[in-house]
Amino acid sequence: MDAFFAPCPRGLERALADELAQLGAREIAPAEGGTGFAGEFALCYAVNLHSRIASRVLWRLAEASYRNEHDIYEAARALEWAQWFDARRTLRVDVTAIRSPVKSLDFVTLRVKDAVCDAFRAAGHPRPDVDTRAPDVRIQAFLTREAVTFYLDTSGEPLFKRGYRTAAGEAPLRENLAAGILALAGWRPDTPLLDPMCGSGTFLTEAAMIACGMAPGGRRVFGFEKLAPFDAKRWAALRERARTETRTPASICISGSDRYGDALKLARENLATLGVAQAVSLKQANVLEMPPPAPAGVIVANPPYGVRLSEQDELAAFYPQLGDALKKKYAGWTAYILSADMRLPKLIGLKATKRTPLFNGALECRLFEFKLVAGSMRK
Repeated sequence: MDAFFAPCPRGLERALADELAQLGAREIAPAEGGTGFAGEFALCYAVNLHSRIASRVLWRLAEASYRNEHDIYEAARALEWAQWFDARRTLRVDVTAIRSPVKSLDFVTLRVKDAVCDAFRAAGHPRPDVDTRAPDVRIQAFLTREAVTFYLDTSGEPLFKRGYRTAAGEAPLRENLAAGILALAGWRPDTPLLDPMCGSGTFLTEAAMIACGMAPGGRRVFGFEKLAPFDAKRWAALRERARTETRTPASICISGSDRYGDALKLARENLATLGVAQAVSLKQANVLEMPPPAPAGVIVANPPYGVRLSEQDELAAFYPQLGDALKKKYAGWTAYILSADMRLPKLIGLKATKRTPLFNGALECRLFEFKLVAGSMRK
């Protein structure tokens, strides 16, 4: 049985663990920034194809203790890299660390690359070429205070790159974070969903894929296709089965709006590229004025973040208006608002029933849950 680790946006580790369990993973172990799991090698095909939350799927090769950079070189040099990929494949090495005593991760990266190439040459193979931009094979080394763990990346490009985004608006929400927020909200396709500030439509597109039963990785290639254990027939059968399971929803329960027509154009393009435009209702509207599309449901929103002082002042004026609109028009709904502005509950005038720390890339945010009821919810 092979061991894997799937990084994900911090805050979504438990949601990823639940998803991995549904995909047949074993020995599931959530950790900070991702989840470990085990299974046969072909399990990484299914996780890469179907996971909506993982950022990558890393195949664990070996672990060794070390005291210095030379020990790391020797540990990498001792591995039989030729059993995992061909010398004609280009490669890239990335090194990350937590509390490691090494002075330079760049130097460790160079030493691991040298060790891999030296191992190939010692086994009678040519020296692989390095390609840092578009490599065939990505090697990951992770350092703790005392140990180094070597992985092969079975994903290639990050999994949040679904292959449908024709263009993105300003500060786009990462696709796997949007999918994870839908999971945290407990949303199901038979529940009305509204994003009243949808921008380029990431929440809506991820929700449409869920409603249509569409595999998020169905439109792209993966790193495991370049590795020696790859079984092309098994992968083709898995991908074809995923394609046949795609369906058209019987009714539209997913709605989105935005004040700006340019943003809606991007959303429509993304939905059309993916072939799920029929699953989403879009209209140009102001969230402060529009009526709810159903008596109850789930609201998800990623409002603009105030970076400059003038923007913060604008948001400080907007949030109370948003709170009033939600109170007056959306009683019976539950709202999930992602924001890097920790003042949000106070400014919006609503009591948050839950606050979940999340990261959109490197940006620390909170997912605020508001259960909307009629009448005043001001403190």
